[in-house]
Amino acid sequence: MHPPDADVVLVRHGEVGVKSEQVRRKMETRLAENLGAMLDARGLDGTVEQRRNRLFVHTDDPERVTSAATDTFGVVSASPAVVVDPTLDAIEDALSAATEAHYDGGSFAVDARRAGPADAHPFASTDIESDGGAAVWAAIESLGHEPTVDLEDPEFRLFVECRAEEAYVFGEKRVGPGGMPLGTQRPVVALISGGIDSPVAAWKLMRRGCPVVPVYVALGDYGGPDHRARAMATIETLATYAPTEPMDAHVVDAGSVIAALAAEMGDRRMLSLRRFMLAVAEAVAEDEGCVGVVTGEAIGQKSSQTAANLAVTDAVATLPVHRPNLTLDKTEITDLARDIGTFEDSTIDAGCNRVAPELPETNASLSALRAAEPDDLFDRARDCASEREVVVIES
Repeated sequence: MHPPDADVVLVRHGEVGVKSEQVRRKMETRLAENLGAMLDARGLDGTVEQRRNRLFVHTDDPERVTSAATDTFGVVSASPAVVVDPTLDAIEDALSAATEAHYDGGSFAVDARRAGPADAHPFASTDIESDGGAAVWAAIESLGHEPTVDLEDPEFRLFVECRAEEAYVFGEKRVGPGGMPLGTQRPVVALISGGIDSPVAAWKLMRRGCPVVPVYVALGDYGGPDHRARAMATIETLATYAPTEPMDAHVVDAGSVIAALAAEMGDRRMLSLRRFMLAVAEAVAEDEGCVGVVTGEAIGQKSSQTAANLAVTDAVATLPVHRPNLTLDKTEITDLARDIGTFEDSTIDAGCNRVAPELPETNASLSALRAAEPDDLFDRARDCASEREVVVIES
């Protein structure tokens, strides 16, 4: 919901504002660049204005620009607003117009804040709320309704942000992803299976500012018919959140290695497969200048993801292995997959359950696993990584 004649979107960030002055400026600039790129990627016109602790997008399409802003990492919330003179009369007129356009019953409230020096305005925020509330009351009566004020939990709420040179009137604070602007951290490799979990994990690292290099390990005969297509579809969705960063998929053919593990490793083969995948990811990370590996694992969700087994799989890694889903229930991960748009493409059967033994190991010993693994397993991981196919993904 936006007021009539809305012509700007207020964009708020969070953690960026508590950084040191130098870091804050850099991060705000990066956020402005990322937001501009998101608008360009969606074919939207808008001019991004950067001010301390706030961005403003001047636009004739506030609804779609607000949606773009709330898909941009680092944005806590955004509000389509109308700009008026910083006077009580102008603010009251805008509040009345917004009420007449959008009020459809129920209690109301006006929330106001005034920024700037004490002498910037001859009124306080409480004056805006009381006088503005009176204007809304009158507008509701003109619509044939009985006004009711509820300052705690109103059904209809309008906001005013009054600054020294202009005031903004708006009716919502649409929530964004928060986090940090993408590109303010070093990149990481993300192992993307195309299942529900791994795209969510990648999205979470992107939310903290890390560009992601997606790596898909092709399972050969052990992958389902739509296995690769599903992984590519989830990467394409993730790329829509990253118009400033390349998201090309690195496809590693591991069919022959997986067939050998399935034949030779018995109930430990899933653990060796996970170790192989981490070795592949590290080889790609070395080539691409990445500083960590991301997986979608959650503790105890699968046999290979018990606390004991995660310790065994991590032993092969030299880079940090980030597991942002580690303590989440499957329902929580699934809900986030729906929110970010990767769920639908993630729900086709992956096929990798065919690799798992009937009675998998859940409490592995590192020494026993090393003794059973093929001597050249990690040499083969590096070889497979070096022969990978890079698939261009359009953001």
